[in-house]
Amino acid sequence: MSRVTAVHGRQVLDSEGYPTVEVEVTLASGARGRCAVPAGASAGPHEAVALRDGGSQWSSMGVTTAVRAVADEIAPNLLGCDAHPQSAIDRTLVALDGTPNKSRLGANALLATSLAVARAVAAEAGEPLWRYLGGHGAVRMPVPMLDVLNGGVHASNRLDFEEFMLVPAGASSFSEALRMATEVFHELRYTLLGSGHGAALGAGGGFAPDLASNEAAIETLLTAIARAGYEPGSDLWLGIDAAATELLDSGGYWLAHEGQRLTAAELVDYYDRLAARYPLLVLEDGLADEDWNGWQLLTARLGERVELCGDDLFATAAARLGQGIRDGVANAIVIKPNQVGTLTETLETISVAHARGYAAVIAHRAGETEDTTICDLAVATGSGQIKAGAPAREHAAKYNRLLRIEEALGESAVFPGISAFSTP
Repeated sequence: MSRVTAVHGRQVLDSEGYPTVEVEVTLASGARGRCAVPAGASAGPHEAVALRDGGSQWSSMGVTTAVRAVADEIAPNLLGCDAHPQSAIDRTLVALDGTPNKSRLGANALLATSLAVARAVAAEAGEPLWRYLGGHGAVRMPVPMLDVLNGGVHASNRLDFEEFMLVPAGASSFSEALRMATEVFHELRYTLLGSGHGAALGAGGGFAPDLASNEAAIETLLTAIARAGYEPGSDLWLGIDAAATELLDSGGYWLAHEGQRLTAAELVDYYDRLAARYPLLVLEDGLADEDWNGWQLLTARLGERVELCGDDLFATAAARLGQGIRDGVANAIVIKPNQVGTLTETLETISVAHARGYAAVIAHRAGETEDTTICDLAVATGSGQIKAGAPAREHAAKYNRLLRIEEALGESAVFPGISAFSTP
């Protein structure tokens, strides 16, 4: 029996300088687990609610209310409970909150507690979290999808799309993939500076130059790939997170900096042209989160050629993913644990995706911490893909964690490369 003897919450800072929740759990054996949860810059309406204080302090973003919820309600209800199985802990947390979107106690308080419990039990077992969650079959390393050019809400520039990613799926190992992408990242800096653009970083850690258009961003990436000595479409592919919900207005999808207002069908045509011209492997949130008809059209047109990922569309919720499966929408889901609020619910959604042939992309948020739980989750579930930002700033902690996991696996490590994607 691994009984919980202490649950302590605290307010810490995320990478954007806003407060977030960290929880530390102690078991009777003395084993401890700690987790700090991230925050999204563009949290969708279908996500579980991160509780914020409002008011004037911390620019209204304080989390002392959520921290008090840990002390006043979560801790008293977990003390003395067996920390295993995780599903029982998480059922207790969900029932204690009692709302469909975790809004009473806060998904930030619940998730930090849920993951801290898992880390404590793994520590008691003397295992890393990825091994504890995935067992000895957890040998599959993820292909990194690195956000190296920022636009949209992640930057103040003329790029309408939020992220432009490098996908080094032609590598033979995670460490080689990271090296290749990092070399391109640095070459991208020189390419931007050489063409008179700035090399300041955006919220995702990627560069945020004021390029003229989305296609200009793609062309710049291709130039950097070539200058680094690699072949686009063979060594590295491209990914786009359009964050299309942010583009939607009453007249359609507004690409403000390109001066285009498009219907869903016209936006699908736009993507089709990009996919025909460029080595586009991944398109995330190509349509808005409630544009199911548009998503069906997009999937019918590009689903055999491009991995179509639902982020805002699915919000890591098994029920919304189920609707997408029934409607023939997308072929991949972005997994962000703080969108749903507990580890068990996250694992259930990944299980549904894998069972129905949808790829699962484990992903970071804009407001990150040094916590590396998503790396362990990616390996534990064998998901094969991870989004953890550019190879810079706080994002380096995620990549360093994965390098250590690969080293620990040794020759048993499997790197899926292009096969990790539903549509190679």
